[in-house]
Amino acid sequence: MFVKTMKSVFQEVSQVYLTLLKVMVPAIIVVKILDLLGGTQWLAEILAPVMKLVGLPEQLGLVWATAILTNIFTAMVVFVDTTAQLELSVAQVSVIGLLILISHSVLIEGAVAKMVGVSWRLTISLKIGGGLLLAALVNWLYTAMDYQQQAAVLLWQHEIKEQTLIQWGLDQLQMLISIFFIISALIILLRILKKIGVESLLQKLLSPIFKLLSITKDASNITITGITLGLSYGAGLLISEIKKGHIGKKDVLLSISFLSLAHSLIEDTLLILLLGADVIAILWLRIIFAIVIVALLAKYIAIKESIQLKALTKPQ
Repeated sequence: MFVKTMKSVFQEVSQVYLTLLKVMVPAIIVVKILDLLGGTQWLAEILAPVMKLVGLPEQLGLVWATAILTNIFTAMVVFVDTTAQLELSVAQVSVIGLLILISHSVLIEGAVAKMVGVSWRLTISLKIGGGLLLAALVNWLYTAMDYQQQAAVLLWQHEIKEQTLIQWGLDQLQMLISIFFIISALIILLRILKKIGVESLLQKLLSPIFKLLSITKDASNITITGITLGLSYGAGLLISEIKKGHIGKKDVLLSISFLSLAHSLIEDTLLILLLGADVIAILWLRIIFAIVIVALLAKYIAIKESIQLKALTKPQ
């Protein structure tokens, strides 16, 4: 019985992992090539004027561009270097923190979302447009309330080191190998939680929120995984459920939309707090924003489906 179960787990893990690799490896290589060709600097120049719209210095356009094309940690390194001669308020760090949290890794996470049927247009709209909208709202709110206008205290320092292509390649290989073990642990954990009844308990506790978002219980547990660990892991587990026929297209769309705005809430939030951001903005307002946006999206889908149904049932 145990051997049969472990064989089943290994097959599921391998299937999810190989599917993710097919998307992530090309995306990682494309991102690196773009960076080497000056894509980050070019994007930073485009984003510089946009920074003023959210109350930030133009120099921080480079930080946002880095986040969009790479990841949170790299954006943090650029942030430390870029802001060495700047004095930012807690509110300003919170605003750039939100842009980093929502908009990071657009190409990689967009490719993963596309793999489960979510369009690039929606992913980019949510991660870039949604990030900018929330950043603007937080800037307006904190300025109007004169809240968190004191100087931010940076709790993290990192020396920028030149990295060869071989070192970069080894780092990516290490990251990809670690994903296999993380997915293995997640799938085993989800099976255990289902067996002991924790899965159903979590679904009941969070059912009011998922009901508001129109996400069914079949997708709720995987959405929770994505919220705590990340969009790629959540999408990876969704692949398995989609192939089993457990989750419909609407669930996938709403789940990935929510994860595009609010995922990896523990680790990513702690990282941005090290830059001196305000936890209310980067955690609680981000969650509220994600709930509101996805609830509106669910409402729009329901209205659209209702109109289509009426058109089909209308007598000729």
